[in-house]
Amino acid sequence: MWTFSLIMTALACVLSQDAEESVSYTRCTEGYEYDPFKEGCTDVDECVLVSDACKAGMKCINHYGGYLCLPQNAQIFINNGNEPSQASDSVPQTHTETNHRSAAAGGSQCSAGFTRDQHNYCQDVDECSQGLHTCASDQICYNSRGSYSCQCQPGYQRHGDQCVDRNECLLSHYCMHRCVNTAGSYYCECNDGYQLASNNHSCVDVNECEVSQPCQHQCFNLLGSFICQCDTGYELGPDAVSCVDIDECSFSSYMCQYACVNSEGGYSCTCPDGYQIHRTRMCQDINECETANHECREDEMCWNYYGGHRCYPRNPCLEPYVRTSENRCSCPSAAACRGLPQSIVYKYMNMHSERSVPADIFQIQATNIFSSAHYTFRIKDGNDRGQFFLRRFSSAGAMLVLTQSLEGPQELIVDLEMITQHSLMNYRSSSLLRLTIIVGPFPF
Repeated sequence: MWTFSLIMTALACVLSQDAEESVSYTRCTEGYEYDPFKEGCTDVDECVLVSDACKAGMKCINHYGGYLCLPQNAQIFINNGNEPSQASDSVPQTHTETNHRSAAAGGSQCSAGFTRDQHNYCQDVDECSQGLHTCASDQICYNSRGSYSCQCQPGYQRHGDQCVDRNECLLSHYCMHRCVNTAGSYYCECNDGYQLASNNHSCVDVNECEVSQPCQHQCFNLLGSFICQCDTGYELGPDAVSCVDIDECSFSSYMCQYACVNSEGGYSCTCPDGYQIHRTRMCQDINECETANHECREDEMCWNYYGGHRCYPRNPCLEPYVRTSENRCSCPSAAACRGLPQSIVYKYMNMHSERSVPADIFQIQATNIFSSAHYTFRIKDGNDRGQFFLRRFSSAGAMLVLTQSLEGPQELIVDLEMITQHSLMNYRSSSLLRLTIIVGPFPF
């Protein structure tokens, strides 16, 4: 029967795969794999991973960086690389358990990092659990076959024999916006208007309009921000979120025909007494005489003017005149009215205040025209300040012209006289038109 001997030398350099490495180094040599928790390369146990690693009944023996296929009756001697291997005839045949224990020959000593058990096997010594390691207090001890290694806490890296903080913010773009390094770790921050996603790295937009409702009126969300808008009649305040009423009345004096009243979010136009609003901003005269909103008696007639009304007697005739028709007073006889006009006609008219001048305002004309008659027109009374002028436009008619602007409210009575002279009959007569002009208080 053949006898095979295997001398396995556990070199310290084999364990040096856990030596100080760059934190970004994640590739290991063949037979090792990267352990992200230990942040180093660890041995791959091929005997466990590969079910048929050895053929022809050979036995699989794992070791650092590879494995061996040996006969079932192989004897195994282990040393620490400094002592020569010794074989003894008294060494019993071993039954090696892969990656867990090694058999010791007879009275030979186990390699460093191993100790003999009651079955004469060399068992690994767990220096970490037994306190036989030299790791610093800020390091973690990891046991390995025949030895151990000292690793830094997560978030730290080896610098010589010391563990120093690893600045994750400098190594890679962990965070979407801002990375804040801390002792042994880091955290992410987002710009204003964003918040951390569930992965604590990405940043997602914050819908401020739903979360905090910052705007007084209308809120529109934007990526990383928001914008406020105000309802009609308001404008944004200096803080860009509150709304301030717009004083539309201050824009122009022509917002309303009479008076502008500002209100929250709008404005309204008002009119003086005697007027009503027309088309939101104009003032329209109220005809109190038509609406029966007046105090005139039965023997009086109601005369409406711009902004009000007045009551005048239905029969304005005074002695010696008598009423012959509506608004007309006639003399009953020539003897009774000697030196007086034969008739007086009463007329009324309205006028806006501050009417532009010159303006034709009233026409007077003879009702009976004779070819042999000559007609003369004049302002007999009521023109003391020269506000009027009588312009003749035909042989039988004249136009009253306003030459000075009048301010209301006021009432003026102007007597317009027409003198008729018959050359053939040697007959002369006169008639009077008494015009009452009522000037309203406003230019509308």
